[in-house]
Amino acid sequence: MSEPIKLLFAGESWMTHSIHVKGFDSFEMSSYHEGGTEMIAALRNGGVDVTYQPSHIAADSFPTTKEELDKFDVVVLSDIGANTLLLPDRTIIRSERSGNRLQLLADFVRGGGGLLMVGGYLTFQGIQAKGNYKDSPVEGILPVSLQASDDRSEQPQGIRPEIVDAAHPTVAGLTQWPHFLGFNKSTLHPDAHLVALFGDQPLIAVREPGAGRSAIFSSDCGPHWGPPEFVAWEGYPKLWLNIANWLAKR
Repeated sequence: MSEPIKLLFAGESWMTHSIHVKGFDSFEMSSYHEGGTEMIAALRNGGVDVTYQPSHIAADSFPTTKEELDKFDVVVLSDIGANTLLLPDRTIIRSERSGNRLQLLADFVRGGGGLLMVGGYLTFQGIQAKGNYKDSPVEGILPVSLQASDDRSEQPQGIRPEIVDAAHPTVAGLTQWPHFLGFNKSTLHPDAHLVALFGDQPLIAVREPGAGRSAIFSSDCGPHWGPPEFVAWEGYPKLWLNIANWLAKR
């Protein structure tokens, strides 16, 4: 029996601070949220050993050395901006040098590791281009080229994917796909393989840079672009397990 896939999942968390005004009076509220719960549960239920780092934890705890990163077979970046990985406290606050974790990720993939980037407001290029992965070492190993500007395609009416290669292991056995409410636009890399798309834009694409593998899923793993119908879809767990297995060469 093979060892379980060891997967590091970074991102999919946020904090909200709101002001409630009720006539003369007002008060403030703060709340914390995580958006990757269903995807992480699907992977764990499928036997994947998932280490989860919410964005605020990943800022300082994401691996900084090859030895730390090589403990994992696959890394998932989902709705976490490049700045979170580039600017740990020791650099942005104390002006100390630190390793470039985007370069570390690129080296990890070329050395045999797997990387999945999931879409959102702070991956790819993201809202107001704040994802900031354009021209980074990570873009260099993705199966797509990123836009320089805000790359969101909001689809409030709902949009369904077209499966281009139904035989590819990442989508094997998946039928009756649900609708989505948006995605990040990008351009297929010449060395990449297109698996699924929205119109003329990649949804799922894969690539084998160096000895490793990379993949993108340009929509969301959950709300808001991935609506409740997607999370409840019977193919939802299989999709993420398929992708994890392909990235880990299982």
